Amino acid sequence: MQNLKIDNMTCGHCAGAVQKAILSVDPQATIKVDLGNREVSIETAAGAGPITDALKAAGYDSRPI
Repeated sequence: MQNLKIDNMTCGHCAGAVQKAILSVDPQATIKVDLGNREVSIETAAGAGPITDALKAAGYDSRPI
């Protein structure tokens, strides 16, 4: 399980873009978005690096929590 803080995820559109970026790395990932706290929990077999890279390419900075 990876838990990430994404400070610039501020709306529903952002949450969708974040999910799309994560699913581009692992289409089987289970994603829970907490928009209010700007956090994402991800159950994935992918490593943190590829997920972070995909989010950065989509315009979102993330950090582990």
